[in-house]
Amino acid sequence: MITRRNLISGAGVGALASLVSVYKPAYAGQAPDVAGHQDAAGTAGLPYRPVKTLNGWTLPYRVNKGVKEFHLVAEEIEHEFAPGSVAKCWGYNGTTPGPTIEAVEGDRVRIFVTNRLHEHTTVHWHGFILPPGMDGVGGLNQPHIQPGETYVYEFDLVQHGTHMYHPHADEMTQMAYGMMGSFIIHPQAGEQLAIDRDYCFLLHNWALHPGTYRPNPAIMVDFDLWTFNSKVFPAIDPLVARTGERIRVRVGNLSMWNHPIHVHGVEYHVTGSDGGRWPRSQWRREVTEIVGVGQMRDIEFTGVAGDWAFHCHMAHHTMNAMGHDIPNTTGVDQTAIQREIRSILPGYMAMGRFGMAEHQEHTSGGMHAGPENTLPMMMGTGPFGNIEMGGMFTVVKVRDDMQPGDFSDPGWYQYPEGKIARRVSTDPNFGNPPRRPA
Repeated sequence: MITRRNLISGAGVGALASLVSVYKPAYAGQAPDVAGHQDAAGTAGLPYRPVKTLNGWTLPYRVNKGVKEFHLVAEEIEHEFAPGSVAKCWGYNGTTPGPTIEAVEGDRVRIFVTNRLHEHTTVHWHGFILPPGMDGVGGLNQPHIQPGETYVYEFDLVQHGTHMYHPHADEMTQMAYGMMGSFIIHPQAGEQLAIDRDYCFLLHNWALHPGTYRPNPAIMVDFDLWTFNSKVFPAIDPLVARTGERIRVRVGNLSMWNHPIHVHGVEYHVTGSDGGRWPRSQWRREVTEIVGVGQMRDIEFTGVAGDWAFHCHMAHHTMNAMGHDIPNTTGVDQTAIQREIRSILPGYMAMGRFGMAEHQEHTSGGMHAGPENTLPMMMGTGPFGNIEMGGMFTVVKVRDDMQPGDFSDPGWYQYPEGKIARRVSTDPNFGNPPRRPA
């Protein structure tokens, strides 16, 4: 199992070993801990507020004669989408997505890229304004980085905003396997409106078909895992904040589908893209924003106490291991066929006559476990029962007593007395609801 710790301690020979061994953050609190998260007290001395990467980490750097040096390693990894689903993927520095890179507008950066794959690769700096020889399109702007080789990219950051990096070599395969990462450039002049919590993640889709252990890069539409930063709910980190804090969420889309990102409980502002934070006159109020393929979007809102759903509004994108081209059993009496199947498979239970909500009940109860290395379609349990979600879904958890810099999960929200929707009848003929006149 590759981890960042053994990657650094056994990073290889020659230049790679000498480079990685001296890498450290330029500021004392910036180093990721063993779980890959920012030190909660680590903003002191930084010229910007660090980004919190959902289920991810930030790449340390060193300053060499005024240049910020980073080191990426492209390699095959073993990745867990959620407990019960592990696959052979490709990524950077032991993870997919690769680590988030953070720098400041005006910085000069030098980025070493070592290729540990068995085929060539490159890195494209998505949305960057830079010299053509640094743009990373193999065969067009540079020779391919062959297996075992290390290349270096060096350029000035002349803009700010939310950006990405990914290969531009065998792109269909390498991106389908998970090679991507976020690159955040903070404004040199500071923020026009202060941000208290800054989150980022990438959208992606995977064809990890039931019983398999390697995603299929040839699939165009029939994906069965939809992820925030290569995780599915409930393995996706929550977004936590204190009541009244200003929260920014940076979302990048390197999947093969567009995603309407919806947040419950607030009307947010769409405030930026890979073109940087927009002038306030261009901000617009939304509750759902489509993030197109290859796009970045920043949304900002003020935290309101409670637990609020945050998800893609494509219904199939909040499910796991979606089956395609299967019979529609809604309304079908399956009693007879269930009896026949039970004669050869004791304990079998038919599903789908009254909807698919029973799927989670059956799988949670140990029935219909499904093929090996396959997640249930619906997952997650909340304080009131099954949440019946998966894929691109997480929770914004805002509390009155969260401390600045504390990103720990505060648990489920404790509702004030009388502030929860409640049952008033169990009679399906309750009341006298109006009907359209005949």
